[in-house]
Amino acid sequence: MPKTIAFLRAINVGGRNVTMSALTSLFEQLGLDAVETFIASGNVIFETDAPADADLETAIANHLEASLGYEVATFVRTADEVAAIAAAAPFTPEAMAAAAAHNVGFLASPLTPDEVALLDGLRTDIDDFAAVGREVHWLCRRRQSDSTFSNAVFERALRRRATFRTINTVARLATKYPALTRDVVPGSS
Repeated sequence: MPKTIAFLRAINVGGRNVTMSALTSLFEQLGLDAVETFIASGNVIFETDAPADADLETAIANHLEASLGYEVATFVRTADEVAAIAAAAPFTPEAMAAAAAHNVGFLASPLTPDEVALLDGLRTDIDDFAAVGREVHWLCRRRQSDSTFSNAVFERALRRRATFRTINTVARLATKYPALTRDVVPGSS
């Protein structure tokens, strides 16, 4: 059975601490199989026959909110999609080599043209962005602490939920849980 990865927002930040064993148990309560977590920042890997779609995201988010007492935005991707995200190259090699950080924001759906324009308005001499499918790539040219951009800034500006991970985390997940298809097309998620 293929692996599915849930990227959760609001896990182990802002005083909202959840042990990985408790998180695993919450996913198992939904009937998901082979549940495991990857680093303590809300990355949950599991197997299911259910499609990795909005219905599954909603079921997980609703269960977590009922169990934890607060909203947990949930973004589900297949192992194939995670591999495509890790392989995406939305910035030039020169920009990537000079950057201090590259993060990926997970969204429920692709940005609309109006939202892309709002995202473009967040660009600075430090920060650059690229919308690719249901993800936003954030390239930070200096230390992230020098930037005024954050997940909260993104959510206020675009009025939608997201959760960000470093490209290293995404790449590590792609390596640990390889895609089942041979020809993963970058940006196809």
